[in-house]
Amino acid sequence: MLLVDANVWLELLLDQEHAAQVRDFLRAVPLSDLAITDFALHSVGVVLARNKRDDLFVRFISDLLVDTGVRYVSLDYADLMAVTKTRERLPLDFDDAYQYVAAEKHDLTLVSFDADFDRTERGRKTPADILGEPPVARDKPSTKSARPRSHKR
Repeated sequence: MLLVDANVWLELLLDQEHAAQVRDFLRAVPLSDLAITDFALHSVGVVLARNKRDDLFVRFISDLLVDTGVRYVSLDYADLMAVTKTRERLPLDFDDAYQYVAAEKHDLTLVSFDADFDRTERGRKTPADILGEPPVARDKPSTKSARPRSHKR
């Protein structure tokens, strides 16, 4: 089973540079072999809301998640404590550590454009890796920078 990171979904939904590759990946892999975390789903929602694309978020849920067999995974309180330990050990951002712990807990292969996972024991695959294509030219799509940033003073 494959845990698909938010940046992969957003690449498709926002029709970014590697959207066609993600589309091919989703056509080639049975949806029942895919999983999404609650955190990734919420992250997709935040980015789409910021882009005033609530309609796209509703379509994403109804077309790609509901009744397709895509597995929805989350972490419990103990797992969340493991996220902080994983952040310190690897080091990863909170969202990346969350994905990493979820992949570890559920024994899933992480599919992401985020090269930060390359520094970890579990690593990651890109959609191109799964399809057996050459790797993408850039590891991090622009959606990573589209995340909300805290500007505390």
